Amino acid sequence: MKTGAAGNTMKLTFDYHTHTKYSDGKSTALENALAAKEAGLWGIAVTDHGFSHVIFGVKRREKERYFADIDEAARQTNFPVFRGIEENILSLDGDCGLTEADFEDFDVYLAGFHPVVKYKDFPSFWEGGWATFRYRAHIKPSDRMVREMTRAYLRAVEKNPIDILTHVNYHCFADVKEVAKCCRDYGTYLEISGKKGHFTDEELAEAAATGVKFVVNSDAHSPGRIGDISLAAEQIGRVGVPLSQICNIDGRTPSFRLRDYKRTH
Repeated sequence: MKTGAAGNTMKLTFDYHTHTKYSDGKSTALENALAAKEAGLWGIAVTDHGFSHVIFGVKRREKERYFADIDEAARQTNFPVFRGIEENILSLDGDCGLTEADFEDFDVYLAGFHPVVKYKDFPSFWEGGWATFRYRAHIKPSDRMVREMTRAYLRAVEKNPIDILTHVNYHCFADVKEVAKCCRDYGTYLEISGKKGHFTDEELAEAAATGVKFVVNSDAHSPGRIGDISLAAEQIGRVGVPLSQICNIDGRTPSFRLRDYKRTH
C-alpha cells in the first residue's frame, strides 16, 4: 500500500512500464512476472526501449524472440504479461518508432523522449539532441526550445495511438499543461514515474487541473523494483492529485488507445 492524496492509500493494480535484458533492464520477462505476482499486482507490461533506440532498443530481428519470452512468462506464471514497448519520439512533427504494421503485435504502446535515438531528420536531431544535452547539463532551455519540444509531444499524441506518454520533461523540456490538455483530449495517459522525478510539484498540479488521466508506473529495470511507486505516491500525496484521475490503482485499469485503434481499423 502506498500513501496517496489526502491521506488515503493507493494500491497499484497493474504496472505498465517494466524493462528486461532486451533493453537496459537486468531481468527477464519471467523474473518480472514472478516479482509482480509476488507483489500482489494484477499483471504487468514488458515495455523495453523501442526499435529506434541506438544503444538500448529491442532490435527488429529480435522481435519474435522478445514476444516469445513475454508469452512464455505469461504461460508459466498463469499471469497477465502484456507485450509492450517504450518507443521514441523521433521528430519535431511527432513521428515515433512504431509503424502501422507494428501495431497488431503489441498490447501496450508507450512513448517518450530519450537520448541516442535515430531521429528522423537533422532539425529533429539537432533540437532533440541539444535538448537532451541541456537537460543533463542543467542548462535552462530557451523559450523556443520549450515550444519546439512541446509541439513534438503534441504532434506525437495527435498522430499516434499512444497509450502512455512516459516521464514527460525527463531528458526534455515542455509546457506540461499543454501536453496534459492534449493527452486529455486524445485519450493518452500521462505517466507519473515511480523511478524518477520528472514533474515539479507545480507542473504536476497544473497537469492534474486539466482533468488529464494518469497512470503511475515503476519503470522498473530490475525485479526488486516491480510495482514500486513510492516516489510517485509521495509526490501525488504532497500535491494532492485526485486519486480518481489515476487509472491503474485500487482495482482500476485504463482503457487504452492502441486496443481501440486496432478494433476499429
